[in-house]
Amino acid sequence: MAEAGFRVAGVTKRYGSVTALSDVSLTVSPGRLHGLVGPNGSGKTTLFHVLSGLARPTDGRVGRPAASVGVGFQTPRFYPDLTVRENLRVFRSFARDPPPADWTETLLSVLRLDPAAHRLAADLSGGFRTKLDLALAMVKRPTFLLLDEPLADVDDHSRRRIVSFLSGYPGEDRCVVVSTHTLEAFADALDRVTVLVDGRVEFDGPSEDDALAQYRAALE
Repeated sequence: MAEAGFRVAGVTKRYGSVTALSDVSLTVSPGRLHGLVGPNGSGKTTLFHVLSGLARPTDGRVGRPAASVGVGFQTPRFYPDLTVRENLRVFRSFARDPPPADWTETLLSVLRLDPAAHRLAADLSGGFRTKLDLALAMVKRPTFLLLDEPLADVDDHSRRRIVSFLSGYPGEDRCVVVSTHTLEAFADALDRVTVLVDGRVEFDGPSEDDALAQYRAALE
């Protein structure tokens, strides 16, 4: 049975005199690759933080699923003095019900982390840091996966592999939420699009064949 997802109802988030989100409502449901898109400064990262529990709304309500949630950050977070493989082993150990060990090997292969598996995380390039952060978000094989700019500093070939991998991840009972201002890479893979502009939802609905056109229309 599919897990209930996130429910955001009338959420406003203020930082002093600045309103980052204004009366935002949306639902994040299993079985989808859901894009949170918008120009820089639109409130995407703030909404991402509200969804992940890193920020509390000033007003409104957020309902979160009881299922496992993995989070990937715009600024990668890992243990710098551990190798790539050691980081994955440690993060996997945090899972209440860890997936089979071969899932870790799948992540290393699909994300092209194999060549760096025995390197210290502190010595990785920007692209490898991004891919390690993504692998750590996925190592528990969570039901809900929240990713903030997961393609930053990644080469074009790796981008295509990552988008293909993420588009096949949701299945019936899982969900991926991608916060990004570069819709082009994900446009053909998204099932649902939420467009934020100046902290408000300008569009929220199923992605049509031309998601880029939907996005541009919402910005007009």
